[in-house]
Amino acid sequence: IRNHAMGRNFVVADADLSPERRLQGTRGQGLATYRELISNLSVKTRPEGGALTLILDRWISNIQQEVVVAGTAPDDPAFAALVEQRIHAVISDVRDMVHGFDFAWLLSLYFRAYLDADDEAKGNVVKWFRGEYRTKAEARAELGVTAIVTDDDWYDYIKLFARFLRGAGYEGLVVLVDELVNLYKIPHAVSRQYNYEKILAMYNDTLQGKASYLGIIMSGTPQCVDDRRRGLYSYEALR
Repeated sequence: IRNHAMGRNFVVADADLSPERRLQGTRGQGLATYRELISNLSVKTRPEGGALTLILDRWISNIQQEVVVAGTAPDDPAFAALVEQRIHAVISDVRDMVHGFDFAWLLSLYFRAYLDADDEAKGNVVKWFRGEYRTKAEARAELGVTAIVTDDDWYDYIKLFARFLRGAGYEGLVVLVDELVNLYKIPHAVSRQYNYEKILAMYNDTLQGKASYLGIIMSGTPQCVDDRRRGLYSYEALR
């Protein structure tokens, strides 16, 4: 499925769940899953993962190319403004979503850093997108944003990535989550239910059109799905 999706111009992200990586947690387990997904971002030309910087750079250079094809040379005084215009059309598309304003601001920071060949600033934006800022103060000091990706909202950023990737010339984002059995093995019933609730939220989002250009495929053993005591089927709405 991974190769099939990449061959059709989708970006693919995959993660295996584990005791440290869940869909929902209070001690960084949700964020750990997000980090794994983002570090495994893959495209056809970078199938082994780590494609985030490649995707961002290609997005900007493709737009520069479009402006050239439309008849404006790079040495034309109007070139930079036309590129910026097209960049902002993509950025404004995500701005209205949950956490979209911060996401859009970071994309524009990346664009400016790209133009200035400022590798340090680019690196800081990528660090933020990877969910590697531990405190809001650190993010504010280095990037001027007060938001960071957390256990509570990481999935909102996956939805933002899907929308952005569509605007950046891909078909969308396919997320592959394996080893669901690790949710089944969570000893505390309440923690387990919170994780199943998260699956239900994702399912409802995709069903109700609240997660555009995003496909999610999860896999686990038959037992972790149909066990009515602690599997997915223990959660009435999912069954």
